[in-house]
Amino acid sequence: MSNIPKTYQSYLNWKEKSKQKEYTEETPLLAPDGDLLAAGWARHNVFDYNRDFVKPGSPMSKKEWDFYQLSDGKLMVQINFANISIGGFISAKIIDLEAGKVIVDATQLFLGHKNKYVPPKKGDVPNRFGYKIGKAEFDFDTREDSRTLWFRMPVKGKVVECKFDADIMPGLENITTVLPFKGDTKKYFMTTKQNCMPCEGFFKYGDDVYEFKKEDTFLCLDWGRVNTPHKMVWYWGNGSTYLTDENGEKHLFGFEITWAIGDETNATETALFYDGKAHKFGAVDVEVFPKPDKFMDEWKFVSEDGRFNLTMTPTFDHHSDMNVGILRMHTHQVHGMWNGTVTLDCGKVLEVKDMYAFCEYVENKW
Repeated sequence: MSNIPKTYQSYLNWKEKSKQKEYTEETPLLAPDGDLLAAGWARHNVFDYNRDFVKPGSPMSKKEWDFYQLSDGKLMVQINFANISIGGFISAKIIDLEAGKVIVDATQLFLGHKNKYVPPKKGDVPNRFGYKIGKAEFDFDTREDSRTLWFRMPVKGKVVECKFDADIMPGLENITTVLPFKGDTKKYFMTTKQNCMPCEGFFKYGDDVYEFKKEDTFLCLDWGRVNTPHKMVWYWGNGSTYLTDENGEKHLFGFEITWAIGDETNATETALFYDGKAHKFGAVDVEVFPKPDKFMDEWKFVSEDGRFNLTMTPTFDHHSDMNVGILRMHTHQVHGMWNGTVTLDCGKVLEVKDMYAFCEYVENKW
């Protein structure tokens, strides 16, 4: 990226010219014939999703998921429900980030049932969602001020069980984006990313118990309802922490950066979060493309408006490659320490020092 603005005035100039469209009122996502009606972003999910209006072009193009990731910088847990019409899965996984290994991955697959295991229409409003699927049981309970996640499943003669409680501060904003795909009026990518949820709980595997405390553990929600092409590539970076100001006061801070998905004319999935408020900024890129062998080199991130200027020093590449021919999920989720500066809407510059966060590069056929 060239000619990156370095001053706040440059940001104001960019904002005036930007075509990014913010939605603030409830609006339908799809027409009855499946055509996309809205493209842009919002601070809460205001897009009315009617899954009966989705017109998938292939059996796997319609996908719905509720994905939760939490970490204290040493251990990471991922809890995921996904329905891709032909089937899906529910899973809970814990990873030792310091040792660089998966401790246990509990996954229950299912085929069919596209209208049986139906997740909620929105992820950022009170809802409750849970089933018993095969050997796995789960319950996701979202309230106005908190979330509770529970999962249980036997694995290799032991039982995996986890339960987490996360805080949702009053009025917590997120970034919800709807991105179309050029050349197909029925394809779209709608996600909600909600950060800055302090979290506590436990993950058990047999007699081993891993505990998490709210002082250093944060939960992120990645909620998706999409109708996509078969092949996709994306980057996704996300993190939350506490920042201490010049008066010694702590503030909840987080960021969300995603790019390379669909048509970003009306929105980019990029935002800062500070004390529960979203601060929208422009497109982000990484200076050096990490593929194929630079994933453990420094990642230098820059935004077109100069407001996001952070470098990640990697500590662990969580690499996975599930390949069964027409279905492939090839992921490098790189974890590390982030340093640099970011700029809020008001022009205030925040210094970020040794913040744990991640960015992933994904190539999918799904």
